[in-house]
Amino acid sequence: MPRQARLDAPNTLHHVMVRGLERRVIFRDDVDRADFVARLAALAEEGAWTVSAWALLPNHAHLLVRTGTRPLARSMRSLLTGYAGAFNRRHHRVGHLFQNRYKSIVVEAEPYLLELVRYLHLNPLRAKVVPDLRALDRYPWTGHSALVGTVQRPWQATATILAQFGPTTARARKAYRAFVAAGVPQGRRPALQGGGLIRSLGGWAAVQALRRGREAYLGDARVLGSTEFVAALQRAADAAAPARAPAWPSPPCSRASVATLDSPRTR
Repeated sequence: MPRQARLDAPNTLHHVMVRGLERRVIFRDDVDRADFVARLAALAEEGAWTVSAWALLPNHAHLLVRTGTRPLARSMRSLLTGYAGAFNRRHHRVGHLFQNRYKSIVVEAEPYLLELVRYLHLNPLRAKVVPDLRALDRYPWTGHSALVGTVQRPWQATATILAQFGPTTARARKAYRAFVAAGVPQGRRPALQGGGLIRSLGGWAAVQALRRGREAYLGDARVLGSTEFVAALQRAADAAAPARAPAWPSPPCSRASVATLDSPRTR
Protein backbone atom coordinates (compact mmCIF):
# COMPACT_ATOMS: atom_id res chain seq x y z
CA MET A 1 0.00 0.00 0.00
CA PRO A 2 1.45 3.42 -0.93
CA ARG A 3 2.22 5.93 1.77
CA GLN A 4 -0.54 8.45 2.33
CA ALA A 5 0.03 12.12 1.58
CA ARG A 6 0.31 14.50 4.50
CA LEU A 7 -2.68 16.67 5.34
CA ASP A 8 -1.59 20.16 6.29
CA ALA A 9 -2.31 23.88 6.05
CA PRO A 10 -1.50 27.06 7.94
CA ASN A 11 -3.25 27.36 11.31
CA THR A 12 -4.10 23.64 11.40
CA LEU A 13 -3.98 21.66 14.64
CA HIS A 14 -1.96 18.42 14.53
CA HIS A 15 -1.35 15.57 16.94
CA VAL A 16 2.12 14.34 16.04
CA MET A 17 3.75 11.12 17.25
CA VAL A 18 7.35 9.99 16.75
CA ARG A 19 8.77 6.63 17.82
CA GLY A 20 12.20 5.11 18.11
CA LEU A 21 13.35 2.62 15.51
CA GLU A 22 12.22 -0.86 16.58
CA ARG A 23 10.74 0.83 19.68
CA ARG A 24 14.22 1.64 20.97
CA VAL A 25 14.88 4.45 23.41
CA ILE A 26 15.22 7.91 21.87
CA PHE A 27 15.78 9.75 25.16
CA ARG A 28 18.52 8.16 27.27
CA ASP A 29 18.91 10.94 29.82
CA ASP A 30 17.90 14.48 30.70
CA VAL A 31 20.55 15.90 28.34
CA ASP A 32 18.72 14.24 25.45
CA ARG A 33 15.35 15.43 26.67
CA ALA A 34 16.57 18.99 27.18
CA ASP A 35 18.06 19.02 23.67
CA PHE A 36 14.77 17.89 22.09
CA VAL A 37 12.74 20.43 24.09
CA ALA A 38 15.16 23.24 23.18
CA ARG A 39 14.66 22.46 19.49
CA LEU A 40 10.88 22.29 19.94
CA ALA A 41 10.98 25.64 21.74
CA ALA A 42 13.18 27.30 19.11
CA LEU A 43 10.69 26.42 16.38
CA ALA A 44 7.86 27.82 18.50
CA GLU A 45 9.77 31.05 19.09
CA GLU A 46 10.42 31.35 15.34
CA GLY A 47 6.67 31.14 14.68
CA ALA A 48 6.87 27.76 12.94
CA TRP A 49 4.14 26.43 15.21
CA THR A 50 2.23 26.98 18.43
CA VAL A 51 2.72 24.24 21.01
CA SER A 52 -0.41 23.38 23.02
CA ALA A 53 0.78 20.11 24.59
CA TRP A 54 3.74 17.73 24.48
CA ALA A 55 5.09 14.69 26.29
CA LEU A 56 8.39 12.83 26.11
CA LEU A 57 8.47 9.10 26.88
CA PRO A 58 11.60 6.92 26.74
CA ASN A 59 10.96 5.58 23.23
CA HIS A 60 8.45 8.03 21.77
CA ALA A 61 7.09 11.57 21.93
CA HIS A 62 3.75 13.30 21.42
CA LEU A 63 3.22 16.87 20.22
CA LEU A 64 0.02 18.87 19.85
CA VAL A 65 0.92 21.80 17.62
CA ARG A 66 -0.82 24.33 15.42
CA THR A 67 1.07 25.18 12.25
CA GLY A 68 2.21 28.76 11.81
CA THR A 69 4.62 30.24 9.29
CA ARG A 70 5.81 27.02 7.67
CA PRO A 71 4.48 23.56 6.76
CA LEU A 72 4.49 20.89 9.44
CA ALA A 73 6.78 18.65 7.35
CA ARG A 74 9.46 21.33 7.22
CA SER A 75 9.33 21.94 10.97
CA MET A 76 9.38 18.23 11.80
CA ARG A 77 12.30 17.66 9.45
CA SER A 78 14.24 20.40 11.25
CA LEU A 79 13.32 19.04 14.69
CA LEU A 80 13.97 15.36 14.06
CA THR A 81 16.98 15.56 11.76
CA GLY A 82 18.75 18.00 14.07
CA TYR A 83 17.95 15.98 17.17
CA ALA A 84 18.94 12.62 15.62
CA GLY A 85 22.30 13.99 14.51
CA ALA A 86 23.04 15.42 17.95
CA PHE A 87 21.86 12.20 19.65
CA ASN A 88 24.15 10.09 17.48
CA ARG A 89 27.13 12.30 18.21
CA ARG A 90 26.48 12.30 21.95
CA HIS A 91 26.09 8.54 22.15
CA HIS A 92 28.66 7.56 19.50
CA ARG A 93 26.22 5.78 17.25
CA VAL A 94 25.25 5.87 13.56
CA GLY A 95 22.11 5.16 11.58
CA HIS A 96 18.43 5.91 11.89
CA LEU A 97 16.98 6.90 15.25
CA PHE A 98 13.28 7.23 14.44
CA GLN A 99 10.85 4.64 13.10
CA ASN A 100 9.77 5.49 9.56
CA ARG A 101 7.86 8.75 9.17
CA TYR A 102 6.31 10.52 12.09
CA LYS A 103 2.53 10.10 12.36
CA SER A 104 0.38 13.24 12.18
CA ILE A 105 -3.37 13.59 12.68
CA VAL A 106 -5.28 16.70 11.64
CA VAL A 107 -7.48 17.61 14.62
CA GLU A 108 -10.72 19.55 14.88
CA ALA A 109 -10.10 21.92 17.79
CA GLU A 110 -13.68 21.64 19.03
CA PRO A 111 -14.21 19.35 20.86
CA TYR A 112 -10.81 17.65 20.79
CA LEU A 113 -8.25 20.30 21.81
CA LEU A 114 -8.66 20.06 25.58
CA GLU A 115 -9.23 16.30 25.47
CA LEU A 116 -5.91 15.86 23.68
CA VAL A 117 -4.08 18.28 25.98
CA ARG A 118 -5.18 16.09 28.90
CA TYR A 119 -4.56 12.80 27.10
CA LEU A 120 -1.04 13.71 25.97
CA HIS A 121 -0.02 15.09 29.34
CA LEU A 122 -1.18 11.93 31.14
CA ASN A 123 1.12 9.74 29.04
CA PRO A 124 3.93 9.58 31.62
CA LEU A 125 1.43 8.54 34.30
CA ARG A 126 -0.14 5.84 32.12
CA ALA A 127 3.36 4.58 31.23
CA LYS A 128 4.34 4.57 34.93
CA VAL A 129 7.22 6.99 34.28
CA VAL A 130 5.78 8.97 37.21
CA PRO A 131 3.87 7.35 40.10
CA ASP A 132 1.00 9.79 40.57
CA LEU A 133 -0.52 13.12 39.57
CA ARG A 134 1.47 15.02 42.20
CA ALA A 135 4.70 13.77 40.62
CA LEU A 136 3.36 14.62 37.16
CA ASP A 137 2.82 18.22 38.33
CA ARG A 138 6.60 18.51 38.84
CA TYR A 139 7.70 16.33 35.91
CA PRO A 140 9.56 18.67 33.52
CA TRP A 141 9.22 16.61 30.34
CA THR A 142 5.60 17.34 29.47
CA GLY A 143 3.70 20.57 28.99
CA HIS A 144 1.55 19.76 32.03
CA SER A 145 4.08 21.21 34.45
CA ALA A 146 3.99 24.54 32.58
CA LEU A 147 0.20 24.63 32.73
CA VAL A 148 0.11 24.06 36.49
CA GLY A 149 2.93 26.59 36.95
CA THR A 150 5.72 24.46 38.40
CA VAL A 151 7.97 24.89 35.33
CA GLN A 152 8.22 28.04 33.23
CA ARG A 153 7.95 27.49 29.47
CA PRO A 154 7.42 30.94 27.87
CA TRP A 155 7.28 29.41 24.39
CA GLN A 156 4.36 27.08 25.25
CA ALA A 157 0.80 28.32 24.59
CA THR A 158 -0.22 28.06 28.24
CA ALA A 159 -2.31 31.23 28.25
CA THR A 160 -4.43 29.99 25.34
CA ILE A 161 -5.21 26.72 27.10
CA LEU A 162 -5.73 28.18 30.58
CA ALA A 163 -8.09 30.84 29.21
CA GLN A 164 -10.58 28.04 28.59
CA PHE A 165 -10.60 27.06 32.28
CA GLY A 166 -11.08 30.34 34.13
CA PRO A 167 -10.82 34.15 34.12
CA THR A 168 -7.69 34.27 36.31
CA THR A 169 -4.51 32.24 36.16
CA ALA A 170 -4.96 30.80 39.65
CA ARG A 171 -8.56 29.69 39.04
CA ALA A 172 -7.72 28.37 35.59
CA ARG A 173 -4.83 26.27 36.88
CA LYS A 174 -6.99 24.78 39.60
CA ALA A 175 -9.75 23.92 37.12
CA TYR A 176 -7.25 22.55 34.60
CA ARG A 177 -5.65 20.28 37.19
CA ALA A 178 -9.07 18.97 38.24
CA PHE A 179 -9.83 18.29 34.57
CA VAL A 180 -6.59 16.30 34.23
CA ALA A 181 -7.27 14.38 37.45
CA ALA A 182 -10.70 13.38 36.12
CA GLY A 183 -8.97 11.85 33.09
CA VAL A 184 -6.70 9.52 35.05
CA PRO A 185 -9.27 6.66 35.31
CA GLN A 186 -9.98 6.81 31.57
CA GLY A 187 -6.73 5.05 30.64
CA ARG A 188 -5.91 4.63 26.95
CA ARG A 189 -8.43 6.15 24.57
CA PRO A 190 -8.14 4.73 21.03
CA ALA A 191 -10.86 7.12 19.87
CA LEU A 192 -8.33 9.95 20.16
CA GLN A 193 -5.90 8.27 17.77
CA GLY A 194 -7.52 9.52 14.56
CA GLY A 195 -10.20 8.23 12.23
CA GLY A 196 -12.25 10.91 10.57
CA LEU A 197 -14.95 9.93 8.12
CA ILE A 198 -12.99 10.04 4.89
CA ARG A 199 -10.60 7.78 3.03
CA SER A 200 -7.80 9.32 1.00
CA LEU A 201 -5.32 6.74 -0.20
CA GLY A 202 -3.10 8.62 -2.59
CA GLY A 203 -4.17 12.06 -1.42
CA TRP A 204 -7.18 14.29 -1.96
CA ALA A 205 -7.68 13.23 -5.58
CA ALA A 206 -8.73 9.84 -4.23
CA VAL A 207 -11.16 11.53 -1.83
CA GLN A 208 -12.97 13.03 -4.79
CA ALA A 209 -13.13 9.63 -6.50
CA LEU A 210 -14.58 7.99 -3.39
CA ARG A 211 -17.48 10.42 -2.89
CA ARG A 212 -20.19 7.94 -3.65
CA GLY A 213 -22.30 5.47 -1.72
CA ARG A 214 -20.91 3.77 1.37
CA GLU A 215 -17.31 4.46 0.37
CA ALA A 216 -17.77 8.10 1.44
CA TYR A 217 -17.91 6.97 5.07
CA LEU A 218 -14.71 4.95 5.25
CA GLY A 219 -12.31 6.12 7.96
CA ASP A 220 -9.04 7.96 7.60
CA ALA A 221 -6.56 7.70 10.48
CA ARG A 222 -5.12 11.09 9.53
CA VAL A 223 -8.20 13.01 10.66
CA LEU A 224 -9.84 13.43 14.06
CA GLY A 225 -13.05 15.36 13.68
CA SER A 226 -16.73 15.47 12.87
CA THR A 227 -18.35 14.92 9.50
CA GLU A 228 -18.68 18.70 9.13
CA PHE A 229 -14.96 19.18 9.80
CA VAL A 230 -14.11 16.50 7.25
CA ALA A 231 -16.43 18.12 4.72
CA ALA A 232 -14.66 21.45 5.27
CA LEU A 233 -11.32 19.73 4.66
CA GLN A 234 -12.67 18.27 1.44
CA ARG A 235 -14.00 21.62 0.22
CA ALA A 236 -10.74 23.37 1.04
CA ALA A 237 -8.77 20.62 -0.66
CA ASP A 238 -10.89 21.09 -3.78
CA ALA A 239 -10.08 24.80 -3.75
CA ALA A 240 -6.37 24.26 -3.09
CA ALA A 241 -5.72 21.46 -5.60
CA PRO A 242 -3.67 21.02 -7.65
CA ALA A 243 -1.24 23.64 -6.34
CA ARG A 244 1.64 22.47 -4.16
CA ALA A 245 3.61 25.40 -2.84
CA PRO A 246 6.93 24.84 -1.04
CA ALA A 247 6.00 27.42 1.62
CA TRP A 248 2.92 29.33 2.65
CA PRO A 249 2.20 33.02 2.15
CA SER A 250 2.60 35.36 5.10
CA PRO A 251 0.52 36.04 7.11
CA PRO A 252 -0.95 32.50 7.40
CA CYS A 253 -4.39 31.97 5.98
CA SER A 254 -7.25 30.30 7.84
CA ARG A 255 -7.54 26.65 8.85
CA ALA A 256 -9.94 26.07 5.99
CA SER A 257 -7.15 26.45 3.40
CA VAL A 258 -6.02 22.85 3.39
CA ALA A 259 -3.46 21.35 1.01
CA THR A 260 -1.57 18.06 0.90
CA LEU A 261 2.11 17.79 1.55
CA ASP A 262 4.31 14.72 1.22
CA SER A 263 7.19 14.38 3.65
CA PRO A 264 10.41 12.43 3.13
CA ARG A 265 11.20 9.61 5.50
CA THR A 266 12.27 10.81 8.89
CA ARG A 267 15.87 10.12 9.72
